[in-house]
Amino acid sequence: VQLQASGGGKVQPGGSLRLSCVASGDTAEVTNVAWFRQAPGKEREGVSCIRETDSSTYYADSVKSRFTIARDKAKNTVYLQMNSLKPEDTAVYYCAAQAWGSWSPGISCYQSDFWGQGTQVTVSS
Repeated sequence: VQLQASGGGKVQPGGSLRLSCVASGDTAEVTNVAWFRQAPGKEREGVSCIRETDSSTYYADSVKSRFTIARDKAKNTVYLQMNSLKPEDTAVYYCAAQAWGSWSPGISCYQSDFWGQGTQVTVSS
């Protein structure tokens, strides 16, 4: 499975961006898909995740009500719509996916087996 993230860029505070994560290869192996981010000097953090089984979504407290994750199964794509962006959202954003082979009931949505390259998001005036 290969994951390709795109859609990053530079935006002013209050602006919006939509990130895309396209899966290719053995996409039938993919279950949950998550977005992570890592800012300079900080640890990587889970931003949002969507479950394959029931489409449940999860968000970090810092992005709730501003970010929305969505999945288009026909296009093997997961989107992260980011609104009302703040300077503290500046980071490299990564998409990641869990393999069905790793899945078990109750497993964290954020546990990931496949990783894409990052896309830079910069929020600055």
